[in-house]
Amino acid sequence: MTFFSKVGIEGAGSVMNIVVLTAALSSLNAGLYSTGRILRSMAINGSGPKFTAPMSKNGVPYGGILLTAGIGMLGIVLNAVKPSQAFEIVLHIAATGVIAAWATIVACQLRFHRLTISGVLQRPSFRMPLSPYSGRITLAFLASVLILMLFDETYGRWMLAAILVGVPALVGGWYLVRNRVKVAARDTLEPAQPESGHTGLPM
Repeated sequence: MTFFSKVGIEGAGSVMNIVVLTAALSSLNAGLYSTGRILRSMAINGSGPKFTAPMSKNGVPYGGILLTAGIGMLGIVLNAVKPSQAFEIVLHIAATGVIAAWATIVACQLRFHRLTISGVLQRPSFRMPLSPYSGRITLAFLASVLILMLFDETYGRWMLAAILVGVPALVGGWYLVRNRVKVAARDTLEPAQPESGHTGLPM
């Protein structure tokens, strides 16, 4: 029984369910398309599966959308197995991914800082405050949050399973695509060569 039923508005519960489902489907549609575009960009840059690069005549990245939808189907299986815990399990696994993403960004910044100090790269004018100590503190904070979440009696084992599967998959994926990434990065950084016979001077 909903609040609207208690105040005498019959059928309002069904209307609210329709509104919630419509919002969820809209969010799913946006997520599928945006993730498909991201996967296509990754494929073009050499860091994603090649089958996610093609687009349809209408500009739809169908390869990436199909891959995203296939992974999303795992949520249906999880909901069938653990209906009362499915949302929290997915939430904790997603949180693990967010922590890993930010930890990777901070680790890259620390690596960049070391390269600038050694003179390999030029340090930009905009600098991270208190670097590199702020980065190390951030990594320690993220690690502490992850450890506390792993000690959760109900969902900690799901996070551990996600880490045990996700980390080897990411490392293995990097070794599979690193040569393509380096080639794509080199092609991006190299200036375009002028055509034969063209001096670049105005006629």
